[in-house]
Amino acid sequence: MLDDFGNELEEIRREIVESRSLSIKTNNLVNALSADVNSIAKRQQNYERSLRWNSGIAYVVTTVILMLVGKIVVDARVETVRAQTSDQSEELTQLTKENESLRARVDTEHRDENKAFELYRLVSQGDHAALLKAREEIEALQLTKTEKLVFDAARERARTELSLQRYQEGLDHVRTRRWHEAEQALSASVKYKADAAHSPNARLQLARAMRALGRQREAIPMLIKLFEASPDKEVMDDAALQLAECQVDIEAYNDAKATLRAFLRRFPSSPFVNDARSKLADLQLHH
Repeated sequence: MLDDFGNELEEIRREIVESRSLSIKTNNLVNALSADVNSIAKRQQNYERSLRWNSGIAYVVTTVILMLVGKIVVDARVETVRAQTSDQSEELTQLTKENESLRARVDTEHRDENKAFELYRLVSQGDHAALLKAREEIEALQLTKTEKLVFDAARERARTELSLQRYQEGLDHVRTRRWHEAEQALSASVKYKADAAHSPNARLQLARAMRALGRQREAIPMLIKLFEASPDKEVMDDAALQLAECQVDIEAYNDAKATLRAFLRRFPSSPFVNDARSKLADLQLHH
């Protein structure tokens, strides 16, 4: 019975030792597990910290990249808008210039139209002197071909009318022997219209007035042209006789003799033949 009790006691002791050993092992395992858990927790913390840093860096990099891309897109858009604005500005400038040019042309046409109307009134009123004074104004106007022809014809008619008017005034002065007034009127007549039908006779009467005023040397070239090639044949013989008289006045006797001989040769049926023969005979007798 004691042996059984001793065995039981020994068994209990062994169980206690095994239990303590098991407790120690369990404790060791728990400590090891705790160490592993702490190690895992630290690694997890480091991983999470690293993940947070990596996420932050990735966020920053992504943000920077997005900002750069956004800037590039915005710059491209701004450049496009700027180019469009520049093109539109140039187009606006061109349109403004064209508008100003068109406005200036319209203003010029309106001004020319008003000026042309004023000049038309001069034509309708027969104000020849004012029309001729406006020659430069007419040439500066932008007129149609028809309007230019109308004004040219009106100016030509005005020159003819004024020339004829001054010619008639000159003849009146010649008849009354007012030589200075005659010279002025006849000079104006020739100046207004040098190729009018009355111009040869106007030159002849002008030479007569010049001779009366003692200006034979100015009259001689005019009389030579009339004598040699006048478009009006009826004044050629009279011009030749006056030429000879002017040459006598300045004592160019040989020239006067030659003129009179040419007169007798060219105009044998002239009513001034007897005068020419008498003058030639007198010159030959005395000079």
